[in-house]
Amino acid sequence: MPTWTALTQAQGRAPAEGLAEACDDLVPPPVGSGVFEIEDGSDRWEVGVYFTDPPDEIALALLAAAHGAQPFIVSELPEVDWVAHVRRALSPVTAGRFFVHGSHDAGQVPPGAQALCIEAAMAFGTGHHDTTRGCLLAFDRMLDAGEAPQRIADIGCGTAVLAMAAARVVPGVVLASDIDPVAVETAQANVLANGLAGRVECVLAEGFGHPLLHDAAPYDLVFANILKQPLIELAPDMARHLAPGGQAILSGILTGQAEEVAAAYAEAGIPVLSRDDLGDWTTLVVQRG
Repeated sequence: MPTWTALTQAQGRAPAEGLAEACDDLVPPPVGSGVFEIEDGSDRWEVGVYFTDPPDEIALALLAAAHGAQPFIVSELPEVDWVAHVRRALSPVTAGRFFVHGSHDAGQVPPGAQALCIEAAMAFGTGHHDTTRGCLLAFDRMLDAGEAPQRIADIGCGTAVLAMAAARVVPGVVLASDIDPVAVETAQANVLANGLAGRVECVLAEGFGHPLLHDAAPYDLVFANILKQPLIELAPDMARHLAPGGQAILSGILTGQAEEVAAAYAEAGIPVLSRDDLGDWTTLVVQRG
């Protein structure tokens, strides 16, 4: 089935969300829409609208103008088996002792590696992105140093690859949360597929805003691979939920944003222990005093 995309940018979150909502009333109607912050500090937001029938480009132009957005760029996408394409493109990833792979590469797991199977259809958080790989490398280094965190949470877990990595090497139950119900369902499916039922518990929550997460605190280790602004907003709550000496591994941070995130955590009493840059992305390890 052919697909059309209509993409634009707006200044500020509210105008972008208003434009996306207004597009729901178009004829033919879109099958979906999304609003995403462009993480360059400009407060620009991308609006994407998706159609299975050719959209009304005049109506799109009028809506863009009414919401102060740039004109929509409309494109027809070719029919592609994206899962097969991603499987061909994504080779397994090694991050210290961890080996992240799709089921089609299960036979390539090196002896002694901690294997994590994430399907290509669930590509967000497969380990191929430098943010996820940076978190895994920071955790691997922590384990190599002889640290053994017991109470662990993964905030903004996506596919739960980080929570599952912890469950592979640390006894007890790892808690994982996400604000997206689809992500939570994906995380639960991955936990079952990796034989970790009962070892990782996934809940729908923003930050630590779930009784299960709140009651299990304080944590020895928290993963938070999200984005700059949510990380900054999370800093005071992170301080409340970390045990004295507890650490958090933070990513989803562009290298140019790292100092701002580090400053927010230092102000909350959780200064930076280490920083790793992979490509355009930074991973910070912070520790509560």
